[in-house]
Amino acid sequence: MDILRKLRGLESRVTKTVNEAAQKMARSNPREPLEILHAIVDAVEKQAEPAGRGKYVFPFNRIRITIAAESPTHQARFEAVFASEPRLERRIDDVLHAADCRSDDVSVATTYVADCEGGWKIDFDRVQPPPRESLTEAPNLRVTTIHGETEKPTYVLAATRINLGRCAEVRDNRNRLIRTNHVAFSESSADPNPSVSRQHAHIDYAFDAAEYRLCDDRSAHGTSVVRNGSTISVPSGTRGIRLQSGDEISLGDARLRIEIGS
Repeated sequence: MDILRKLRGLESRVTKTVNEAAQKMARSNPREPLEILHAIVDAVEKQAEPAGRGKYVFPFNRIRITIAAESPTHQARFEAVFASEPRLERRIDDVLHAADCRSDDVSVATTYVADCEGGWKIDFDRVQPPPRESLTEAPNLRVTTIHGETEKPTYVLAATRINLGRCAEVRDNRNRLIRTNHVAFSESSADPNPSVSRQHAHIDYAFDAAEYRLCDDRSAHGTSVVRNGSTISVPSGTRGIRLQSGDEISLGDARLRIEIGS
């Protein structure tokens, strides 16, 4: 019996030593940033839920990612990879779109910590947006065309969502109306109108922050804001860019100027 107890004790110590060695090896050989980026996108895709008739829904609108970064240099490596084109947010948006997955606007936040089991983790949440107030409480937004041909030279709008694109009405291949553009570029073949997608971008009014935000709708030629001589790109799949009076919006090669307020 003493020999059996000694053997069991030895086995227990060997197992503990092997486990400790494996954990040290895992910490000393962390997964590469690109490998973790792909793992994050895969984890998001697996959360898509069947909704019948071949459709899927993504049941969350907030994704929180935690990354173990033992030093500022290690964190910088992750930030560089996650921000490289296509950005992490764009990859997530693209994988959901490719799966024909309906989703609300999804926010993605990344936090870096000194230690995290497995090197990273991902949490999914669904938060209820604050109730929207009357549309009349959004301030006037004056939109003036400065390069390109629109149905009107100037628009004065006050709404929680303002669509920007080519054609006033966008229809699918069955002639069903799928979108109305409040600021509509004509179908003219003259530059720069062809560079504006039919569903190019939109402007949201956020009541909680009392601000207009410009969002790209997976446009072919991109969306950006020109402010004080600097160009700010608007990546798809994000909350967009906060707008200020005097900003110029570039939709492909076309350009609009906005003024906020009366």
